[in-house]
Amino acid sequence: MGFNADGKIKHMKQSRFYISLYIIFPFIFTGFTTFAAIVSYRLTRYALVRGTDPVQPVFWFIVVVGLLAYAAGFLLVRLILKPMEKFIEDTSKFPTFTGAKKAIKKDWSVDKIQQFTNVFDQVTSVLSRIDARHFFPDIIGESLAMRGLLSLIKKVSPTDSTVLILGESGTGKELVATSIHDNSQREDKPFIKLNCAAIPAELLESELFGHEKGAFTGATSFKPGKFDMANAGTIFLDEIGDMPYNLQGKILRVLQEQEFYRVGGSRTNKVDVRIIASTNKNLEKMVKEGTFREDLFYRLNVFTLHLPPLRERKEDIPLLVDYLLQNGPKKITISSMALQMLLAFSWPGNIRELKNTIESATVIAENGTIEAAHLPAKITGAFDQYPKTSAKISADISLDERLREIEKSLIIEALKKTGGVQVRATELLGINQRSLWHRIKKHGIDVKSIKNYDS
Repeated sequence: MGFNADGKIKHMKQSRFYISLYIIFPFIFTGFTTFAAIVSYRLTRYALVRGTDPVQPVFWFIVVVGLLAYAAGFLLVRLILKPMEKFIEDTSKFPTFTGAKKAIKKDWSVDKIQQFTNVFDQVTSVLSRIDARHFFPDIIGESLAMRGLLSLIKKVSPTDSTVLILGESGTGKELVATSIHDNSQREDKPFIKLNCAAIPAELLESELFGHEKGAFTGATSFKPGKFDMANAGTIFLDEIGDMPYNLQGKILRVLQEQEFYRVGGSRTNKVDVRIIASTNKNLEKMVKEGTFREDLFYRLNVFTLHLPPLRERKEDIPLLVDYLLQNGPKKITISSMALQMLLAFSWPGNIRELKNTIESATVIAENGTIEAAHLPAKITGAFDQYPKTSAKISADISLDERLREIEKSLIIEALKKTGGVQVRATELLGINQRSLWHRIKKHGIDVKSIKNYDS
């Protein structure tokens, strides 16, 4: 505090320096060691000068220093662990964190640090789900594969990088492209979509770049193209693998030079547009076959997103079904057996096929609940062969036994996906750790063999 030229009090800015714990802790224990060595040396020298035995004073000094070091270490560990225990204690009050209550119990037979790690893993998992829901509310999925994908989308969205979305038909490529635009710096600018496979080859160039009046028969007036409309914004070229070879070079020019020619025009048109492309085809194979330009492939392949098929993220099926039912034309539920059949199906048409199936079953169901009988024969037929990893079920087996076999198969599949880590398996299955432990014991599942199998 001081005075300025007007005699008024002015506050001096105080600087504070913070030292990392990685420096403080080693420094403290190094100080103890150095102090003990110096004093021990002095005591020994003093005793020898006086002609007495130095063993006893040095011994008691080491005992005192050892007790002080123990007390200091205990206080430091307590200083760190106390907030952690408080955090886990508070976390245990939330039902979402299933492993927190177990972690705070006084059980000396288990690794405390491992318990803390398990809880922190759960906290990280839940926060990642919340983060995904906040930024991408329209993308339904909490599986590990989807959370990894959403993390990549979040990173690439604010940039102007070209994005290539690869995935089977019906996996939601257009929805991902829309989410990228909505979370980009161009979110308030146009977002233009064009399906390259839905427009005849002879009309696609005009659709993309527009045409001048008189450019061809029927061109009675000037028409702007999709790139004109997307200027300053984003254009999504869906199924770019179906684009004619001669047009690919013109798309490459837009990517490289940010300019194009209209059909029938001779003037260069500048454009500022971000390109997002998608395809369900193998572009690398098409390049080798000569049906897709290699230079365009490398220009598109700046940042690639691989959308997992629905069969590789079956844990998301209940979430998707619930979303579709909640947003359907009428209030309806689904029976446990029907849901198990949906889980057992391989879904070659992915989310689009699941959506159509739920929509069809909703129309058929009259009592407000979708039953197994309302599902297509291809789904109920596939269920008879499921699960393949368990013993074959005979035709006269009871419903309860069939469900037990399915449950066992789903648990084994989740454990295999997580390398036998039960905390992560609970996330995939949507149950708590105690429930998983009881089910593993009930079905006689050997978790150790699954870990060894995974490694």
